Amino acid sequence: MSNSLHWLARLIDRSLSLFVSLLTGVRPKFSGSLNFSPEKKVYYANHASHGDFVLVWISLPQKWREVVRPVAGADYWLGGKIRRFIIQQVFNALLIMRNGNDPKAITAQMTEALQNGDSLIIFPEGTRNTDDDVVLLPFKSGIYHLARENPDVQFVPIWIDNINRVLPKGKLIPVPIICDVQIGDELRLHPNESKDEFLQRARDAMLALAPKHKRDLALPQPLSKQKTQENQS
Repeated sequence: MSNSLHWLARLIDRSLSLFVSLLTGVRPKFSGSLNFSPEKKVYYANHASHGDFVLVWISLPQKWREVVRPVAGADYWLGGKIRRFIIQQVFNALLIMRNGNDPKAITAQMTEALQNGDSLIIFPEGTRNTDDDVVLLPFKSGIYHLARENPDVQFVPIWIDNINRVLPKGKLIPVPIICDVQIGDELRLHPNESKDEFLQRARDAMLALAPKHKRDLALPQPLSKQKTQENQS
């Protein structure tokens, strides 16, 4: 990339970060407040909006972003010159083919980036959660396979709150609303830990960062309440 394009990419990064910070109130964390190093991490977050990865991006210490790569769908982001420039040059994203039939190839692609020292941003729900009555969708198994292939890599849970109200589905103009990004402690796959055990532990670690009223909604409901809801339906 030429110096002028590199300068333009950095200008867009700073301008976009400033705009989103003013819109949501989210600011970069201080590196001293995070109990881990920036390299070879998988940041995994709940997914409610197209703006999720930008909030994770700007919440990390600015210097750390040099090794962080959002994992994004190539089918969408390569659909135009501006989108391609932003996702490749501004965010240095790892582009994957979401509609492919080879999940092992995607895991291998992410493994290569991690083993090169990069960190990744992923959304293990696999799709945006647009149901206000569902706090968190079940995790897809991809995060487990990524952990199994990279036992030396730490996974960092992140909870993003309120972003779905800033840019609701079907809307193009964002609404200024205070959001919050909570970053948890890193975890890794335990020896002999099963897929279901790891997925549950990773999901619980993310939910623990959510506001209490949302954590309560995610808990199994008492049988009496379930029957009441069934009678009302």
